[in-house]
Amino acid sequence: MATKLSDVLFGIFPDLRYQPTPKRVRAMLGGNAVVDTLYALLVWEPRRVTPVYAVPEVDLQAELEPPGQQPGHIPEYGFKLMLDSPPSLDPRTGFGRHTADGEEFDVVTSDARLPRAAFRPADPDLAGHVVLDFNAFDWLEDDEEIIGHPRDPFHRVDIRASSLTVEVRVDDVTLATTNGAQLLYETMLPVRYYLPPLDVRLDLMDAGDKKTVCPYKGTASYLTYPPAENGRNIAWMYDQRFRDAAQIHGLVCFFNERVDITVDGVRQERPVTPWSTPASH
Repeated sequence: MATKLSDVLFGIFPDLRYQPTPKRVRAMLGGNAVVDTLYALLVWEPRRVTPVYAVPEVDLQAELEPPGQQPGHIPEYGFKLMLDSPPSLDPRTGFGRHTADGEEFDVVTSDARLPRAAFRPADPDLAGHVVLDFNAFDWLEDDEEIIGHPRDPFHRVDIRASSLTVEVRVDDVTLATTNGAQLLYETMLPVRYYLPPLDVRLDLMDAGDKKTVCPYKGTASYLTYPPAENGRNIAWMYDQRFRDAAQIHGLVCFFNERVDITVDGVRQERPVTPWSTPASH
């Protein structure tokens, strides 16, 4: 009997998962390396979509001490990637929301104390390693900066040029029409349509204040519609941070979840994702 691979991947979401990485991994704090190792692991706690780094304790150039303060409120963002998938925790969920057994520690250097920035899983397969809060440090893989979260070796981003007619409408207003879209296919996400700015009614939108980072594509700036104080984030554009995403630099991508997209005359169904609801602005 054939096995659909995505069902296997979704099926192990409730598990604690790990994968060794051959890359040199460094965690930097104030320009100094707190960790410099060739033996890091990528770790997904149960129900986590994205990984974090676990590093050998022997390579940690800092002390681990019992937490000096009580944990604060940790927001939870539960959602379903697919109707039949188990609930999952996306990258917005704080590091302190641990879903595996283990111990929390403060990371203490000669210059700083980072509260609850380390977690020692109780699983024997991860013995000798501690998981570090990605947001507490600046990270390098070899000599390349890593932003957002570690890249998942089982996650792909493919970009393909398309000559099909793509039209974007919202509230009966046409915001874009093009035959020069770049289609971005990303694991577990809907197809995204990146459009040349000359084919987009930028005059009907405003630049928003929101910015986000993606470890695969760079830093995104957002556009709001309608152009007023209560405008909703409706589209984004990536900067030129990563060569891997050069095909979409400077192009405009609309939230499929918030607009009506027609491709070659066929209206696309609005997908249900964490960005479908107003709370995901």
